[in-house]
Formats: sequence, C-alpha cells, structure tokens
Amino acid sequence: MKNRWKIVPLSLMMMLMTSSLTVAENLKFSTWHPAVGREVKTVWTPMMESIKEESGGKLKYTMYAGGALGKGPAHYDIIKNGMSDMGYFTATWTPGKFPLSEALSMAMWIDGKDKAAAIGNELYEKALKHEFKDVHLLELNGCIQAFLWTKKPVNSLADVKGLKIRTPGGLQTQYIKNLGAEPVFMPLGDVYTSLDTGAIDGVVTCPPLVLAFKLHEVVKHGVVATFGCVTEGLAMNKKKWNKLDAKSQETITKMTHNPFAHTGGLDHKSYEEMIVELKAKGVTLQELDPATQEQWFATYQQVTRDWVAAQKDPAKAEEVVRMLAQIVAKHGSDAVAVPPEWK
Repeated sequence: MKNRWKIVPLSLMMMLMTSSLTVAENLKFSTWHPAVGREVKTVWTPMMESIKEESGGKLKYTMYAGGALGKGPAHYDIIKNGMSDMGYFTATWTPGKFPLSEALSMAMWIDGKDKAAAIGNELYEKALKHEFKDVHLLELNGCIQAFLWTKKPVNSLADVKGLKIRTPGGLQTQYIKNLGAEPVFMPLGDVYTSLDTGAIDGVVTCPPLVLAFKLHEVVKHGVVATFGCVTEGLAMNKKKWNKLDAKSQETITKMTHNPFAHTGGLDHKSYEEMIVELKAKGVTLQELDPATQEQWFATYQQVTRDWVAAQKDPAKAEEVVRMLAQIVAKHGSDAVAVPPEWK
C-alpha cells in the first residue's frame, strides 16, 4: 500500500519534465517613447513579438512604454540596475557619462534609423565598447536627422537669432548657440505647452517625435538643415543576460542587432512617409539655399573642433570623429558636422 504512492506514472513524469523545460522567461522592456508612438508600434512591439515567436514562446515580454518605470534620462540606469531587463536609453541625456559616444549625435544626413544603427554598431565595435561595460549592449545608434521646427518661418541665420529653441541636449545645444539662438532643455512632454504658450519659439527634434507628441499642431514650419540628434541604444541588464541560455541569447541578438532593419520601423521608407504626413498636416518644410546651408554647417563644424579640444584625450576624440566620417561615407551619407580637414 505504501509502495503504491511512491510510483510516479511515466507519462506524468514526462509531463512535469517538459513543463519545467518550457517555463517562459518574461522580459521587462522599458522605453520613454509614448505607447501610441511609431517607435513602440512599429519597432519595439514587433521586435519583442519576433523574439517571442522565434523562441517558441520561451521568451515573453511586458512592455513599459511612456516612461512608466522612470523618466527618459534614467533609462540607462533603469536597465543597469535591473528595474527593467531590456530597454532603450538616450546617452545624450546624461552628459559626460558616454563622452566619445556623443560623436554619434553629430549632424549627419541620415534618413532612417536602420542606417543609423548600422553606423552606430560599427563605431561601437571599433571604438566605443569601453563606455558601456555596465550593461550588455545590443545596438547603438545616432538619431535620424532632426530639423528645426518653429512657429514662424526661418529662411536665414538672421531669422534664428534670439529665438528660444528646445534642445535635446548634447552637441545640439551648442549648435543652437552658435546659430545665435537660445537653447532651452526640457522633457519632450513639456514642449507642446511651451510652444503653445510662447515660452519657446521652436524645437529641434526628429520627424517621428514631432508626430508622436503632436507638435505639428503648434509648429508649422520646419527647416531642412540636419541637426543630427542624440546617441541612443538598446541594452539588457547584465545579470539577466547572463542567466539566459545560449539559444535565448542568440535569438535576442538576432532580433535586436538592428531592430529598425528587422522590423522595417523608422527605416528610410518610413522617414519618407512621415515627411509626407507632416506636409499633409499643414507643416511647411523650408530648404536652405546652398550658401546659407554652407554657413549653417560651418557653425556645426566649429562645434566639433571645440568638442574634440575639450575632451580628456583630444587625439582619441579626433580619431573617433575621423572614423565616424569614414563609416558614414561608406553608408552613402555625409557627416556635415565633421570639419573638411578631418574627412
């Protein structure tokens, strides 16, 4: 009678073993991007769904969008400290923490995050690994080209002087100063009201964020003179990464190394669509004449020279800038903020 209770049916044993082997690992994904924005809808959710599908359901996820776990500047630490297992951070919002990586935020003609990630990943492998030792970095990118969006038309350098312009931080702050305007740093969530009330006159940001935060309702003019934008990346908490088996790590790497190319979200085709959408919403895009554009970009190039000179190791910083210019050119674009003598 007692022995009967010690016998476990083989079918039950196999079921228990199978169950223990297929327990899903839930990944907390955090981003400051709005839940209704293109980033979450066309990149992060499709990317996480691909990870889930590729793993056969072994890797699931919970999406924390819109800064649910903390504000934008805190996202690197949110990942590093394990509040989130995986997430998207903006390095530019923590000045001095990733000094050489700031080069990726320089003004360039980049019309898709797929290209920006390809450039960023290559520069990371060659020169920037040491700046991200606290996390397992999945990808690194600069932003797609940001424009100056204003309430009144801007056609020349004279039109910019004295304007109060919201900056995303980093090199863009100095770009705005060198153009004769006054940079104002504030969270993107505060920009709409500040523009509406006249507290600021314009904003430097990229097209998807103009649409995500409905800024097109309060700024009707865009200057097509790239400001670059910010250095950003996708990372995993190191402890979480190390706990995963090799197959799960392989799956995540495959889907995240260039999430924009993988999902098609925010790639060059999407960029064209966003420009069309902004025009349909009544935003006028102003092209600068060649002479004005040359003056405009000359102010950026001086910012780059000053930035290199101010680094702890100017020779190394110059080497990174030269390397970036070569990588950007290889991808068919132009890093307009790099001085001609360094190209």
